[in-house]
Parts: sequence; C-alpha cells; structure tokens
Amino acid sequence: MAEILAHNVTGIPRRRFDSIIVGAGGAGMRCSLQMASEGINVAVLSKVFPTRSHTVAAQGGIGASLGNMSEDNWYWHMFDTVKGSDYLGDQDAIEFMCKEAPSAVYELEHMGMPFDRNADGTIYQRPFGGHTANMGEKPVQRACAAADRTGHALLHTLYQQNVRAKTQFFVEWMALDLVMNKDGDCVGVIALEMETGELMLFESKATVLATGGAGRIWAASTNAFINTGDGIGMAARAGIPLQDMEFWQFHPTGVAGAGVLVTEGVRGEGGILLNSDGERFMERYAPTLKDLAPRDFVSRSMGQEINEGRGCGEKKDHVLLKLDHLGSEKILKKLPSIREIAIKFANVDPINEPIPVVPTIHYQMGGIPTDINGQVVVPSTNNGMVDSHRLVEGLYAIGECACVSVHGANRLGTNSLLDLIVFGRSTGRYLVKKKLKTQGFKKIEKDYADDCIERLEKLDSKKSGEIVTSVADEIRETTQHYCGVFRNADLLSKGVSKIKELDLRVKDLYIKDKSKVFNTARIEALEVLNMIEAAKATIISAEARKESRGAHAHEDFSERDDSKWMKHSLWFSDNDRLDYKPVILKPTSVETFVPKKRTF
Repeated sequence: MAEILAHNVTGIPRRRFDSIIVGAGGAGMRCSLQMASEGINVAVLSKVFPTRSHTVAAQGGIGASLGNMSEDNWYWHMFDTVKGSDYLGDQDAIEFMCKEAPSAVYELEHMGMPFDRNADGTIYQRPFGGHTANMGEKPVQRACAAADRTGHALLHTLYQQNVRAKTQFFVEWMALDLVMNKDGDCVGVIALEMETGELMLFESKATVLATGGAGRIWAASTNAFINTGDGIGMAARAGIPLQDMEFWQFHPTGVAGAGVLVTEGVRGEGGILLNSDGERFMERYAPTLKDLAPRDFVSRSMGQEINEGRGCGEKKDHVLLKLDHLGSEKILKKLPSIREIAIKFANVDPINEPIPVVPTIHYQMGGIPTDINGQVVVPSTNNGMVDSHRLVEGLYAIGECACVSVHGANRLGTNSLLDLIVFGRSTGRYLVKKKLKTQGFKKIEKDYADDCIERLEKLDSKKSGEIVTSVADEIRETTQHYCGVFRNADLLSKGVSKIKELDLRVKDLYIKDKSKVFNTARIEALEVLNMIEAAKATIISAEARKESRGAHAHEDFSERDDSKWMKHSLWFSDNDRLDYKPVILKPTSVETFVPKKRTF
C-alpha cells in the first residue's frame, strides 16, 4: 500500500503507485488484474463501486471464434469486423484482437465467469448482428453469453479476482486532470475524493485511462449517468487529440421513450423487427442477414421506415420488436432481464406482445488514439498525415475511451466486451514487461495543479452564472438534434455554431452549494467540463467529414468516398483544430481486406 507523502508545493497531499488506472469497468479491472497478480503496486480510481461501472449493463455476449456451435475461425471474425467498421478500422489491430479473442474468453472461464453452457459443457454461443461464416455466406453463432447479463457476470468475476490479487481501489473518487511534465510525459492524475471534496495527487509511472464513453452527451442514450467522457475531457485538456469522434453507434433497439437497451441478443435468439404494416422490413434491406445486419445498417433502415410513415404507435415514431413466437421457456431462460426491462420501461410483457423500440445512442467508436499496447499515440508535429507519430510516455488508454482503432466507423456487436478484455490484458502485459517496480518516478513541475485549482476556485467563488443542469441539457439536445442518425450540411453547420456558444457558457458555470462533503452539484459541474469537450469533438469532426461511412450517415454526401476520406480524424481542443492520419490497411500476417461496397 502506498503511503501518503508530505504535501507538495501546492499543498495537495500525494500518493505514489507503480500504476494508476482511472475507471473500474471491464477494461480497467482486466488491466489492473494483470498487473496486481504480478506484484505491481496498482491503484484503481472509480466514481462508483466497481461492480456498478457501466460494463455491468452489457447484455449480449463476447465475440470469439471458439467454434462451439459450428465451424468458425479468427479470420472470418476479422473479415466481419473490418467490413462492419466500413473499412475504417486499422486492420493490424483488428487481426490482433480477433486472434486473441478465444484465449481471452477461456481465461475468463477459468476465473469462474458463469457462461451459459451447451449440453456437452462447452460455452454456449448465440448469433449476433454482422457475424458470419465464410466471409458473409451465412450467420454464425459467435457470441459467448451469460444469459442476457454478460457484462454483469464479467464485472463481478473481474472484481472478485482483483480483490484476491490485492488491487487497491479508491471508490467514489473522480479524476480531474492528467499531470504532464515539461517533456510531455504523463506522471499521474489529480483526483477529487467525493466524500471530503479534497484533492490528491496520485503519482505514477504508468497512468491508464479506462473511463468508458461519453454517451451522456446525447439526450436519448443507453449509457449510465456516469458516462460523461471524463477520460476524453482530461486528454483533450492535456493537448491530446481525439480520434474519429464523429462516429457514434446508434443501437437499433432502445426502448422507445426510455432509451434503455434491449440487447441484439434478442434478435440473435430469433426476435424480429416489424413496421406498422406488420412487415418484417429488414428482409428488404438485408436479404441475407435480415435482422442480424450490422447495427448502423439496421438503425438507418429503422429510421427510414419511420421517416416514410411506417412507424408504429400514435406518433408513428418507433417500430416493434417481436419475440412472443420464441415461447415463454426460451425468453425466461435466455432473456430474463429483457423481459424485466420491457415490463418496467415499456409496460409490455414480451411473452405476449412486442416491445416498442427506436435507435438510441449506444457506443463511442472514437476516443483517445492508442496502439495495441494501450499506449497513447499523437502526431509528432502539426502535420499528422505526413509526419511520424510519437508515443506519450507514461499514458495509456483502454476500453471505450480509447481508439485503437478496431471499431472504425461502426462497431460490430459483441466486440465491445472483447475490446475490454483483449486490450485490458495486452496493456497489463506490456506494463508488466516494462518492470515498473524498478523504475523511478519522474519530476513533477511546480505549477502542475494550477489550472485544476483555478477551475475549482472559480466554481467555489462565483455568486452567479450559468446553471449546470440547464447547460448539460442543452449540450445533450444539441448533439441529439444536429448530429443524429441522419445528418446533413445545414444541420451540422448549425450544430457547430450552437456547440461553440455552449462552450462559452460552460466557462461561466455556477453552483449554489459550496459545501465539500458529497457535493453532487460540484461533481456534475466538473462532468459538464468533460462533456463539452466530447460534444465539440463530435460535431466539429462530423461537420468536416463530407461522406457517409458506417454510423456517420450524411444526406448530402450519401456515398462512402475512399479516395478522400479513408483517414482517421484528429480533433484538438486548442482552437478546435482538425488533423488527419491514414487508416492502417495492412494486417500483420494476412492480405489486406480491400474496401468494397457493403451488402448484407
């Protein structure tokens, strides 16, 4: 256990660890477990108790080519992931992830994760959108599931293993800022203890951001309230660019009016989408995969049905997800939580009637640019497309807040949990190899906390200004309205202007309650400072991309344009500057999957 060291020049107490991980979800805890089990002194900071991290809400499964149900292999999984990404994913990273998938799943099984089983004792696998055998020939069962509570099972398994490995958790702590030295290396984080309102410097040799996505910048979201893009905001303020933030996945099936997720596993088990005519409309859009086409494709198809007047309900603003034909036994065994969600949030029992569903923001494909070891990568000069890139020493990012990029313009279902365990493990392994215990701590500049303290003092001293909840709501409404499932030049241009106005208002936030002990108003204000960075990156990057690709559907540029836009966007918070870098099309050991028009 790290001792509390003497106060430094700022008066902030400090603690030292070999490694600090910000975020206790699937990625953070898989990484901490790898290090703690090797004797590395690791601390994990979390805004909530670890088993309440947003990974707990993942339902459907973990993609891995185990081949327990029928023939399968990593190469087919790789093809599906590259095609699913609309060819914007880096093929070397995708190859790495798909190859590592089976061993990462078997490791979890050996840790005690309660996967559903087949009669022969092997892990049960269900079909999932976009997963195929033999390069798109037919659907394949690849999602390793624990009923419809896979994320819940994963989190509890990892937390138990971390307790066993003596990982030190700091629960109800919010990381506020990265601490960078004059060489551009990361040397730790400044964090706020919610219980006392006091600051602490966590000094480390390796800082890992695992803070999840920023889904709360949208009005209708499947994300938890904690998903305010904290890692994204911290990185942006430290001068690190955010990659591919225009690409946000709309999950086809959020409960209409509530946004709560209904897993793709429902369609994997045989659920079907119907319009107001009672037609299974996905047969028209995707004749081969039907309801199991990739998420961006299904979401747009649903949007089109609604826009053309074939939506359901009084307002004609949703479609129906039918699963009563599956029978009560299957629903109660394979989809118990979904039934509970439908009853609670839609007032329907899916055993008897369909669930009203609508596309809802679900996942952030972009994030902090990294390599396969989780190390943050930035352009070495201001000319990102031409010049070489450099590693940011001491700084790593994993999970949804990172962009490796294995998801490109659209994530394939089940690859989110896979991303967590593969890159959580690979980053942990890399840091073990670096022999952190033998390294010294780097020098910290005297003014390292000035900006952070100034922001807090401004909040504490202001007697009037912008109300936090109002500004937060307007951020959510702006992204939802101007940067939704279907986008166009006019909407995006207005969205950029609106978000820049809101950026000015964020600088004038005011909270009435000045207390320190569990001051939730203060926490929300600090979260809004992160949300605005994610929202700016999203809308500005989207406005600049003059094509349709994956989840970015642009009505004025309806086709994908590989000649001009086969590149990753990089948004810098400083002056809202955009840069670009090439997509890595060359895998490590196989031939390139050449970009083709996507059909399903």
